[in-house]
Amino acid sequence: MAEMKDTHIVEIPVDAEHQQKMQCAMDSISTAIQHHPLMEISGSPGHLLLLKLWQREEDLFGRRIALKETRMGSIKQEIFQLCCFFLLFHGFFLTMLFTSSVQPENQDHHVCKKWWIPSLLSIATSFVFVVLVQIKLCGYWKVWKQLQREKSDNRALTRCIQELRMKGASFDLSKEPQSGKRMKSSSVEITWKPLTLCSQYLITLCLVCFSGLVFPASKLILCGF
Repeated sequence: MAEMKDTHIVEIPVDAEHQQKMQCAMDSISTAIQHHPLMEISGSPGHLLLLKLWQREEDLFGRRIALKETRMGSIKQEIFQLCCFFLLFHGFFLTMLFTSSVQPENQDHHVCKKWWIPSLLSIATSFVFVVLVQIKLCGYWKVWKQLQREKSDNRALTRCIQELRMKGASFDLSKEPQSGKRMKSSSVEITWKPLTLCSQYLITLCLVCFSGLVFPASKLILCGF
């Protein structure tokens, strides 16, 4: 027969003082948990409902901000493509104009008198590109302003959620997140509106200036320098 092994259980004696300390620690932890702001919120239906509503609204703010940032990125790409097409057209246009001007049969007074035809073609095409770019820029800055308002409102809502989590049941339920619109103080820097518009629509100004330079190019190329 196999030998039976005896199992020994070792009991560690716990003195009354140690047991009392453990009980006091557990009571302290339990009291701290009960008085934690989140526990107070969970015990108050009004505060709990307000927290859930604000968290849902914060999530909606995040989604709208992400959509607007994506929209701004796509508008930037569209503006870049329009500018590339603008430059490609004028590069092709000037190349064809120069090529036709160097041919001997075209170097006469009759061709020089019709310099305004390619110039009108150039200015009309440039006008179409400038209008398209300007429309895209207006849309871009409109979305940008909406994005700034969304971010401002989201920051105000986030501050209220943090305050609610810290105060717990003592939080005032009548308090609402402050709007992104704030009263202007004397310390706010006043920007000159024309300068702001020039900085926002700098691309349009560059395209207009380039178009103005290309306009007399037909006469200079066809009639000679």
